[in-house]
Amino acid sequence: MLEGLLIGLTTALSLTNLAMVIGGCLIGTFIGMLPGLGPMSIIAIMIPVAITLGDPSAALILLAGVYYGAIFGGSTSSILLNAPGVAGTVATSFDGYPMARDGKAGKALTIAAIASFAGGTLGAVLLMIFAPMLSTIALLFHSAEYFALMVVGLSAIAAFAGTGNVAKAVLMTLLGLIMATVGEGALFNMPRFTMGLMDLQSGFSFITLAMAMFALPEAIFLVMNPARGAQGAGSGKIENLRITRAEARSIAPVIGRQSVQGFFIGVLPGAGATIASFLGYAVERNIASEEEQKQFGKGSIKGLAAPETANNAACTGSFVPLLTLGIPGSGTTAILLGALIALNVTPGPRLMVDSPDVFWAVIMSMFIGNLVLLILNLPLIPYIAKVLTIPRTYLIPFILFFTLMGSYIGQNNATELLILVGLGVCATVLRFADYPLAPLLIGFILGRMLEDNFSRSMQLYDGVGFILDRPMTLGLLVIAALLVIVPSYRARRARARKSGVADGD
Repeated sequence: MLEGLLIGLTTALSLTNLAMVIGGCLIGTFIGMLPGLGPMSIIAIMIPVAITLGDPSAALILLAGVYYGAIFGGSTSSILLNAPGVAGTVATSFDGYPMARDGKAGKALTIAAIASFAGGTLGAVLLMIFAPMLSTIALLFHSAEYFALMVVGLSAIAAFAGTGNVAKAVLMTLLGLIMATVGEGALFNMPRFTMGLMDLQSGFSFITLAMAMFALPEAIFLVMNPARGAQGAGSGKIENLRITRAEARSIAPVIGRQSVQGFFIGVLPGAGATIASFLGYAVERNIASEEEQKQFGKGSIKGLAAPETANNAACTGSFVPLLTLGIPGSGTTAILLGALIALNVTPGPRLMVDSPDVFWAVIMSMFIGNLVLLILNLPLIPYIAKVLTIPRTYLIPFILFFTLMGSYIGQNNATELLILVGLGVCATVLRFADYPLAPLLIGFILGRMLEDNFSRSMQLYDGVGFILDRPMTLGLLVIAALLVIVPSYRARRARARKSGVADGD
């Protein structure tokens, strides 16, 4: 390992590769800040540029920099505009945007930058130490285990119910699962529930749904409630950029836990930053004290730090199956796999032996890249946060423009704009009725993967017998059950305690 680290450090610190790290981080951060674009499209565009470099190390360092730079920068639009264009930063908006509305945009961006840096850096350390061993563990996960993992993700919906009714959160999750069934099914390549529309053959677009659930209703609320847009604007001076020692002590354990949890979730092919961020948020809310739980969804610093740490750690962890097994864990890493193959590099167990300069250079570049991202982002926070000082008459068209542009670019189809408006109006009505929208998005994101893995497991085992035949599947389902039962038990116990106090009075 020491020899590999020296090789990787020497390769990563060459002038060309340093330029690739900085360039990739800059491009990724900028793309991540724009709602609706995401890393997949820009990496696909940049593959020809990377191939012309000729050096596989430099090419992969550039593309990897774009990838984790986009995840790093994706928090900006979620915090400032409530417009998460990247799936991995949806959970960031739950507490980041309320903080921005309360005049704490600078502090929210600072916490997001520090949490992202810590998650990415600790993830790179874990990648360096455990990559060979974890590649073996990842192979133990089959369709049955992935199905159970999706159930674990869905079981965390109680954490997104906020102060509202858990039944509403369950109802919205079911609605998300139903929406995930639109389009071609997992078992048969036949369109379902498309109402004869060719544009729905591949189902709803995540970008369109995310924009409809968060960004469009926010623009409508700004029109209906002018005071809402004025909150936090002040005189244009952005204050509270620094976090206090007490706040640092509060989020430090969160960052430590979610760096480890997010990394291990990222290692599993198909899991990725989205599931890691949702589970990170849910876990931290469930283990928080009763007083802290009340702050989640209203501007909790723990609720902001958890998903930002987890998604960056998972982004780093996704390189384990890519480099050691040649298995892409997400759409973005699938594009990176294609770039590797185009560069005549075969990812797999022998990559560390045959091309140690590529393997270790990528890992060492992650340390450099995360430091570059922190240095680039922290000084820019006062200027980025000034987005909220834009007058409401300009801010609303700004939000609408990026919402419509992100939805259109995602599918390159004008029908997406009609779907966006229709879903946005429905989402606004649901917000008025106090229905949480996050569970719907969770159900939609996990629904397709849940169905695919359940269908494969049923085919392989001729029924649901795989639940008892595979101990890991059963164990994950038990964890899912506990995630549902424990919060319900705690809530019931809290109600009983309150009623007891009331009776005593």
